[in-house]
Amino acid sequence: MVGLFGGSFDPVHHGHLLVAVAAAEALGLEELRFVPAREQPFKEGTHVASVTDRVEMLRRAVAGTPGLTVDPIEADRPGPSYTVETLRLLREREPGREFILLLGADAAAGLPKWRESEEVLRLARVAVFARPGVPMPEAPWVSAVVPAPAIDISATELRRRAAAGRSIRFYVPDAVATYVAERGLYRKA
Repeated sequence: MVGLFGGSFDPVHHGHLLVAVAAAEALGLEELRFVPAREQPFKEGTHVASVTDRVEMLRRAVAGTPGLTVDPIEADRPGPSYTVETLRLLREREPGREFILLLGADAAAGLPKWRESEEVLRLARVAVFARPGVPMPEAPWVSAVVPAPAIDISATELRRRAAAGRSIRFYVPDAVATYVAERGLYRKA
């Protein structure tokens, strides 16, 4: 089974990576793919770094980590990025493969409002990981609950730190911190 962990990853940070590893281990995944959204439907116009930069940061973050990969399937097509379309493309590209979506409790609670949510649930299973202070959804379509480390790191706060000229080192992998600095990402114009 392949886990799909979608999101903005603007920027990817250790909280994302620790949850991914916890999910991969708990669910016995053969592979966990980070799927960066070109444009999330519920967050249109809020991405700061380009999708190209976000894909590259993810690639650098998971480089050399067995079982963790980056799939630019949403980055490679026009947005907004709808999960149902991504799952259809994956099923077409990889017939017979089983997919499980990894969602935070907050995202899982909103899943019934997603485009063609019933089709999403037909195309993939859903695993939910807890986020501090967010209640777990009680729904029959939740296949698994993943115990995940409670790491309170916010991409929004990291962007603020970078914009203020403060270090994001130790919040993100060194390769990501270096990339952000070299590209001047998140600095005020």
